[in-house]
Amino acid sequence: MNSATFLNRLSAQIKQDFPLDMNNLVVVLPNKRAKIFLLESLKKQYVNTVFAPEIISVEELIQDISDIRTIDSVELVFEFFAVYKEQHPQDAQEFDYFANWANMLLQDFNEIDRYLLKPDHVFSYLKDIEDIKHWSLDPEKRTELIEKYLEFWRVMPSYYEALYNRLLKKRVGYQGLVYREAVGRKEEFIKSTEKVYYFAGFNALNAAEEVIFQFFLEEGRAKVFWDFDKRFLEDPYHDAGLFLRKIKSSWRYYQTHPFEWIVDEFGQEKNITVIQTPKSVGQAKIAGQIIEGIIKEQGRKKLDRVAVVLGEENLLLPVLHGLPDEVESLNITMGYSGSSNPVQILLNKVFKMHLSAIRRHEKRYTIYYKEMLDVLSHPVITSIIDGESIVKEINSRNLTFFSLDRFQDWINDANYPLRSLVFGTWRTLSSVQILERLIEIVLAIKVSLNDDEKSERLTKTFLYAAYQMLMRLVSYCEKYTYVQNYETLYALYKQIMDMAEVSFEGEPLQGLQVMGVLESRVLDFDTVIVTSVNEGKFPAGKSQNSFIPFDVKYELGLPTYKEKDAIYSYHFYHLLQRAKNVYLLYNSQSEGMDAGEKSRFLTQLEIEKCKQHNLNMVTYSADLPEKAYQPIDIPKSNLLQNRLQEIAMGKGFSPSALSNFLRNPIQFYMQRVLGVHELEEVEESVALNTLGTIIHNSLENLYKPYKGEMLSVEIVKRIQVLADAEVEKQFELEYSDEKEKKGKNLLAFEVAKRNVFHFLNQELTSLERGDEILLLELETKLEVAIVDDRLPYPVNLFGYVDRIEKRNGIVRVIDYKSGKVQQANLRLSDWEGFTLDLKNEKIIQLLSYALMYGKGGITEPFEAGIYSFKNRKEGFLFFGLKEGKEYDEKISQETLNRFKHELIELLLEILSPEKHFKEE
Repeated sequence: MNSATFLNRLSAQIKQDFPLDMNNLVVVLPNKRAKIFLLESLKKQYVNTVFAPEIISVEELIQDISDIRTIDSVELVFEFFAVYKEQHPQDAQEFDYFANWANMLLQDFNEIDRYLLKPDHVFSYLKDIEDIKHWSLDPEKRTELIEKYLEFWRVMPSYYEALYNRLLKKRVGYQGLVYREAVGRKEEFIKSTEKVYYFAGFNALNAAEEVIFQFFLEEGRAKVFWDFDKRFLEDPYHDAGLFLRKIKSSWRYYQTHPFEWIVDEFGQEKNITVIQTPKSVGQAKIAGQIIEGIIKEQGRKKLDRVAVVLGEENLLLPVLHGLPDEVESLNITMGYSGSSNPVQILLNKVFKMHLSAIRRHEKRYTIYYKEMLDVLSHPVITSIIDGESIVKEINSRNLTFFSLDRFQDWINDANYPLRSLVFGTWRTLSSVQILERLIEIVLAIKVSLNDDEKSERLTKTFLYAAYQMLMRLVSYCEKYTYVQNYETLYALYKQIMDMAEVSFEGEPLQGLQVMGVLESRVLDFDTVIVTSVNEGKFPAGKSQNSFIPFDVKYELGLPTYKEKDAIYSYHFYHLLQRAKNVYLLYNSQSEGMDAGEKSRFLTQLEIEKCKQHNLNMVTYSADLPEKAYQPIDIPKSNLLQNRLQEIAMGKGFSPSALSNFLRNPIQFYMQRVLGVHELEEVEESVALNTLGTIIHNSLENLYKPYKGEMLSVEIVKRIQVLADAEVEKQFELEYSDEKEKKGKNLLAFEVAKRNVFHFLNQELTSLERGDEILLLELETKLEVAIVDDRLPYPVNLFGYVDRIEKRNGIVRVIDYKSGKVQQANLRLSDWEGFTLDLKNEKIIQLLSYALMYGKGGITEPFEAGIYSFKNRKEGFLFFGLKEGKEYDEKISQETLNRFKHELIELLLEILSPEKHFKEE
């Protein structure tokens, strides 16, 4: 901080007023953060050793005056619930429902007291408004719901009075109660002490603070030092001066005393750079680049004069990760929300997983796969729990809902104690035992950390914050009897998690300062980097978390969003007040989840630009290519050609691989050449290809005992009896072995059964009609080596045909298809180039099977066909070659020779060095 800072000036004033000692002085600051900076400044003023003055926050002073301890916000809800139950002994809501509206009402109680309003007047006003709203309803037409709603407004004063009296007896209170009582005890307090009070660095004061400050001033026991620029004081419309203009004009003290201090700093020379960039993470990276530039130009020692002010606390971790390695020390002085704490997010996922299992009320402790995968993949524990094998099993077995019993060996592995803590059942645990289990998880994670790792030291801070939160929860559950069920415990857990802040430790006087907006009060820096200067974040924007309407607040003098915007305005301009170099970053993305709009403060800086300000507008964006998208083009290098030869002369190509090439050459390259397949994930509902596999395997196993035999009506009827059981067996093998089938999976299971049923029915009808069926092969592998002068080397072709039969003296090669195939898909009019057209993929597949079947030459024509389960009414669909006006469905040696000739054209597309793999 530079020598002209507010704290340095305050220190000089203290030295002037207390040249020998400061024993009788109490300095009151807006928050505790600035205390150490003030002490450091005071050291430079005194040559001899002296005792430092007492430095406290305004909240501490108010508590001292009132002699009442401020109650914890969660404990306050419990106390309010006790009052509520006394008021409604018969029809009280459960705690988790009560807490939803109680917090908002408590906030209104707080505001009413802080601004010293008469509670009866406010509540009667609100009740009358609600009554007027319902004048249009006859009393006879009022429903029970409306009556309960109006009753709520009628009993609101009794809630307030009963809670106020209950807390007062215990000498505890929420902030507003403490302030109201302090106002009543100010005379008694001032008589009990000889201390002098210096109030420094304040801006917006509530009514109770104004009364107390003025009283201390008029009693001659205090001085108030404002930190305010004359530019905003003299402008009657500037929001940054809204509160201090009012104080200067309305306080009786300032009619005869000077208003200290008014400075002229904002209009001095400054370099202000406004940077727009898409997304919040982009701001974090740019902040890191700015700091890296400062280190290169000025050195590391200058970083203690630099502050990064986060307009959005969620940017803390991205900013920390974006800092250059040269930043050796930094101090984080901001409240980081517990809801963003990665450890608490993990605990919330664990809680949610077990709570969902308990809610299902089943005999087994059933877990939903997504909830378990969320826990297993969480970065805090993924490396210390080693759940890769479980993830694979869940994905491969398509486990959507499953019992943890199947993983007991993995869970109980003594080498991984964290597993049993995370995945052990909660069914028999009480509320306190659940919290103790979560505490054990936190401690087990702590043991596994390496203190030498910078990132793990940060994790330890998060663990400690979570540990503190859980210990508080345990004390609440032991003290209050309201938390009896899991739902209430979870509601309370989430509420405390949102309120619990993470406190970081650092060296406040050395290195880079990272802070929130409120923590920047009183402090001054040479270089300021402010992030998230967007509407809705800086300023925070309109929010109505209150039962009191806007117009009523305005009339009664309660703060509205206008006053809140004025507070943000003061903080923004105070950050810029003494800074020499200012970087203001905002998100320029106007659409999507992380959308942003430029803050009004940036527009103000442009419109009201000072002569001495060097204002630059900069846009950071990713480099955009000349073309939005370049189709993938993979030339066939020597290495790729060798790989293709290895495949062709080794395992070979299947008919489905040939279709894959026609459909998407790049996918063929990825999957068939490189062996890169899509990530295996759980199918929550049975995919079409999985359903097809279930049907295929069911028919294979049902017919397998009769391979090589003539089928009969009796055989098919025996098969029909076994069909449903076989389909269920295959369903469990291919999709999931969970016995209970629900929702879409139950429908898919029934579809598989119906498809097999209809196939067997058609088979039975054919036999009853007199067909003679000899079952030759089932799911048999066929292969052929294709040798031709046009090919660079022999190419193997292989495939598994579903069924080969001889029906009424004619051999049939049959392929089952779970999708819809029509007869037109299997008709060919012209051989020329047909293998290069995707619409002929079914013909190519069938004729490939036919070519493999007839590889040794054929003496009698045969047929190749498809049975489509989605087009079963047409029965078997056979390949047909147009001869005149008719289609010949018999496959002869000539047909095979013509197909082989055309197939080589397709193989050359795949193998030829001149033909690239191109995305289409």
